[in-house]
Amino acid sequence: MSIKIINLDIHKILTMLPHRYPILLVDRVLELEPHKRIKALKNVTFNEPYFTGHFPIRPVMPGVLILEALAQTAGLLTFSEREYDLDKTLYYFVGIDNARFKRVVEPGDQLILHISYERCMRGIWKFKGRAEVDGAVAVEADLMCTIKRINSAF
Repeated sequence: MSIKIINLDIHKILTMLPHRYPILLVDRVLELEPHKRIKALKNVTFNEPYFTGHFPIRPVMPGVLILEALAQTAGLLTFSEREYDLDKTLYYFVGIDNARFKRVVEPGDQLILHISYERCMRGIWKFKGRAEVDGAVAVEADLMCTIKRINSAF
């Protein structure tokens, strides 16, 4: 039986992911069922560094960063199953299929990130991801990630 963990804060996230400002794109984990699913959030603020150039007249969060937020959320789901030494391993985003961008994400939005585990074969984890704002799908995609020891090749 899985244990549901609710509300992992930023301090716990920082122990589970190697990402730091300005590329850490998950602020809190709201729900987590190891080996099944995770729900996290990213508060999108006008202070994000990419908004100065994307776009100055009407700021929009780049879709690739929404995908990165989903991949980081998938990493949190993976790392929830067992401890990894972050000094010796990295979590790589290695593939994406069926990406669809359905709604723009702007400053002031709260991005809710949903990831569900599909399978793991030959060291590649596959997930279904969905990012929502106010209950509307902004992005959905199938993601593939892997864990590698630092200094090892793909």
